[in-house]
Amino acid sequence: MAGGKETTRQKMISIMYLVLLAMLALNVSDTILNAFKNFNDSLDASRSDVSSGLDQTFSSFQNNELKNKPERAQPLWDKAQKAKAYSEELNKHIIRLKEEFTVAGDGISEETGDFVLRENQDIAPNIMINKKEGEKLKAKIIETRAKLIALLDSKDQANVSFSLNAKDPIKPINGKRKWEEVNFGEGTPLTAANAILTMIQSNLKTAEKEVVERLFVGMNQTQMTLDVFKAVAVPSGSYVIQGQPYKAEVFLTASDSKSNPSITVNGAALNVKDGVGTYTGGTNAVGSYTWRGTIRVKQADGEMKTYETQPITYQVAKPSATVSSTNLNVIYAGIPNPFSISAPGFSLESIKATISAGSLSGSKGNYMVNVPGSMIGKEVTINVSGNADGKSLSLGNNSFRVKAVPNPVAKFAGRMGGVLSGNKLASENQVVALLEDFEFDIKVRVTKFVVTVQRPRQDALSYPCNGDTFSAQAKAALSNLPFNSKVYIDGVVAQMPDGRTPTLNSMVFTVQ
Repeated sequence: MAGGKETTRQKMISIMYLVLLAMLALNVSDTILNAFKNFNDSLDASRSDVSSGLDQTFSSFQNNELKNKPERAQPLWDKAQKAKAYSEELNKHIIRLKEEFTVAGDGISEETGDFVLRENQDIAPNIMINKKEGEKLKAKIIETRAKLIALLDSKDQANVSFSLNAKDPIKPINGKRKWEEVNFGEGTPLTAANAILTMIQSNLKTAEKEVVERLFVGMNQTQMTLDVFKAVAVPSGSYVIQGQPYKAEVFLTASDSKSNPSITVNGAALNVKDGVGTYTGGTNAVGSYTWRGTIRVKQADGEMKTYETQPITYQVAKPSATVSSTNLNVIYAGIPNPFSISAPGFSLESIKATISAGSLSGSKGNYMVNVPGSMIGKEVTINVSGNADGKSLSLGNNSFRVKAVPNPVAKFAGRMGGVLSGNKLASENQVVALLEDFEFDIKVRVTKFVVTVQRPRQDALSYPCNGDTFSAQAKAALSNLPFNSKVYIDGVVAQMPDGRTPTLNSMVFTVQ
C-alpha cells in the first residue's frame, strides 16, 4: 500500500489496518466493522488537519514571500500550485469511487453512519477488480507520485518520505499478486475498501504537504549577499571590416565577495582572483576552437550551484601578408586552376567566392577555377564575400586575364630530331606532345601526324597516322632502314584542354 520512507505515524496506520484485516479473516462481526468505520473516521480527521495546515502554509507564503520577493517566489509558487492541482485531480477520482460504493451499498445507515451493506464482500471486488477501477486507481496513484516528485530538485527527490504509492507486493499475499487484489480483492467488506480509499486520500494530502513545504523551504536556502559590483563591456570582436558595425555588450555584474567560486574551462581549472578567472586559449595550430566555461558557487545551504557560459568560438589564423604581381594575374583556359582564398577576421567556413565567367568550386579556402577556351584573351573577375552576424559582406574582388595553355613540343623516342639507330626507330611506336617547364601537370594527346621515309637514292614515301602511334604501313616502312635514310615526322596535331588543335613542330631523324 505504501512506498518511500514511512513516518512512525504512517507505520502505525499500516499496522492497524493489517490487524483489522487479520481479525476480519476470522469473523465479520459488527465489532470489526465498527473498528473499520472508526479507522476511516480517524484518517478523515487527520487528513482534514493536514489540509488546514497546508492552507495556512499557502496563505503565509502568498502574503509574505510572494508579495515581497515575487521574482524568486513566483517559480516556487507556480510549482506548489501544480502540486495542489495534481493532488486534487487524484482526490476527485477517489471521491467518485466512494460515491459508487455508497450507491452500491444502499446508502448510509442512520444507526451506524456507515454503508447499509457495509459487511458485503462482493461490491468492492466487483467495482475495483471486475470493472478494472482498482487497476485505473493504481495507475493514477503512480502517475501522481511521479508528478509530485518531479517538482522537486534532485536532492529532495531522493529523500521524499511520503507513503503515496501503489506497488504490487514483492511476494503474493494469500495468493494475491497485484496491489488492487490485495486491497480490494475477494473477501474485502465494503467498509474496509472505503477505509482503504480514505487512507489513500490521507497519504495524498500528506504527500502534497511534504512537496509544498520542500518547495517553500528553498526560498531561504539559496540566498546570497551581492556586495561587489562591476561594469563590464564585452565586444563582439576586436577586428572589424569597413562597413561592418562594431558591437559590444555593456552591463553591470554583481557577486558575493565571501564566495569562492570554482571556475573551469573545458574541465580544466582556472586560477581565480577576486572571483574572476582568466582563460588563455591555445593558438599553436590554425583552425576554429570552441570553449565553454563552468562556474560552481556554494549556496547558503551548502549546495553547489553550477552555471555554464554559452559556447564561445575563436579562430586561429597564420600571420599573413598579400604579395602579388599585377602582370601575372592569369587563369589558363580549359584546365583546373587552384586558388587559395582567405580574409583576415573571417573563418574559412564563412567565406564565399564567385566568378563572373566559367566555374568556381570548393570551400574552406581551397577552390578550383575552370574557364572555357572561348574566354581566351578576355578577363574574368572573382568576387569574395564573408558572413558576419548572419549578413553577407563584400570583401573585394580581383580580375584575371585568361590565357591559352602554351603549345607543347612534339617528340619521338625522347628527341625532337637528330641521329637514331635503325633498331631504335623500329622499336619506338609513339609520338608524344609535352608541355615543358609549365606550372601545371597537363597531359596533351596527339591526334594525328604524317611519317615520311626516304631511303638513299629513292623517292620519299609518306604514311598518314591517326592517333599518337604509327600505322601498320608506317611501322613496316621503318623496319630495316639502310644507313643514311631520312625519317620526317610532321603535321603533328595535338588536342589541347581548351579545345584548340594546334600543329606542332616537325622532326627529322637520320638513320645511323
